[in-house]
Amino acid sequence: MSSVPTDRSYTPRRRLSREDRLRQLLDMSWRVIRDEGTDALTLGRLAERAGVTKPVVYDHFGTREGLLTALYRDFDARQTATMTAALEAGAPTAADRARIIAACYVDCVAAQGREIPGVLAALAGSPELAALKRDYQRAFLETCRQLLGPFAPGGDLPAAGLWAMLGAADALSDAAVAGDLTPEEAQAELRRILLALIERGTGDDQPS
Repeated sequence: MSSVPTDRSYTPRRRLSREDRLRQLLDMSWRVIRDEGTDALTLGRLAERAGVTKPVVYDHFGTREGLLTALYRDFDARQTATMTAALEAGAPTAADRARIIAACYVDCVAAQGREIPGVLAALAGSPELAALKRDYQRAFLETCRQLLGPFAPGGDLPAAGLWAMLGAADALSDAAVAGDLTPEEAQAELRRILLALIERGTGDDQPS
């Protein structure tokens, strides 16, 4: 006699594709950090929370550092996608582009709460992460330069000013997460910094 259930509502469990499994594991990793803290996130704990075997998790990430690096990549990818979509829907003006960049940067950090700082702290001292983070920073600054540079005197933005703006963006976002500023205050200040950078253009980038 067959042991297959006769209930017509029964649906066989679908095997996730590798891509879908990765998405599930990343989402569960963020949840573990949110619920239990970054220190609690191990490959074994992730397997337990996700309801999979340890080899599945090891196959995707290899090591805990590999998992944390994947989370940082995931955060950056979502930040980039959010900003790209907002820019496509916005007006092609300096003011609107500065507003969108500022809003998306602060909102993405705020949405991740204290999770991404925990990931970065756990990876402190990792040469791989340091190189990855610098690559993402350079890519973000290049995006800002391409979007805002054409509105500036000389048609470009000063490199030193771009790096200074990035430092301010991180500080303002962290202050918003900590509650020292509202997200709106952080966004408004970052927008002003971007607009001031546009007004300067490349004129002040040369030593006197």
